[in-house]
Amino acid sequence: MSTASLSAPINSALRRVPSWVIYLAGLIPLAWVIWLTLTGGIGVDPVKAIEHRLGKIALWFLIGGLAITPARRFLGLNLIRYRRAIGLLAFFYIALHLTAWAVLDMGMLWGQAAADLIKRPYLFLGISGFVLLIPLALTSNNASIRKMGRNWRRLHWLVYPAVGLGVMHYLWQMKVISIEGWLWLAVFSLLMALRFCPRSA
Repeated sequence: MSTASLSAPINSALRRVPSWVIYLAGLIPLAWVIWLTLTGGIGVDPVKAIEHRLGKIALWFLIGGLAITPARRFLGLNLIRYRRAIGLLAFFYIALHLTAWAVLDMGMLWGQAAADLIKRPYLFLGISGFVLLIPLALTSNNASIRKMGRNWRRLHWLVYPAVGLGVMHYLWQMKVISIEGWLWLAVFSLLMALRFCPRSA
């Protein structure tokens, strides 16, 4: 049985799922973090736990967004209509992750935040990835696509270095890179290889 015949009923079912469902489902992880925080189940260091959970959720959405094109190309699974929602959810969680660091961890003491950036260079990688995603989030609308034409697609190639910076940020903050960390790097590398491998004739 071909991948096309397997993916056809899935694609047919997905066409009946509106994008707002993805946005709504994307808020479930945030609701879970809030619930754990309010019930005391977030951990012994709530600030760090909130930061790490939000960052991990963002990474899931970033990797999920990168997987959409290979999924269509190699599996026939068409999730393109949800790519904008997944990308904006990733941006949303990264913004929350950064806000948690700046407000909860640093207490909005910008001198202390600057010193933390120098002390922990992986923070700079994460912030750089976030900055790369800002123009993508601002232009993730139909009006920008029409106005920018081909330049819109070129601009949105920034997602690749942005995700790469996010993965490196995640790995570097570990004192010893865990198996999970190596898996994130492997998945990112595989998706990039699949994304840019030449098409067969």
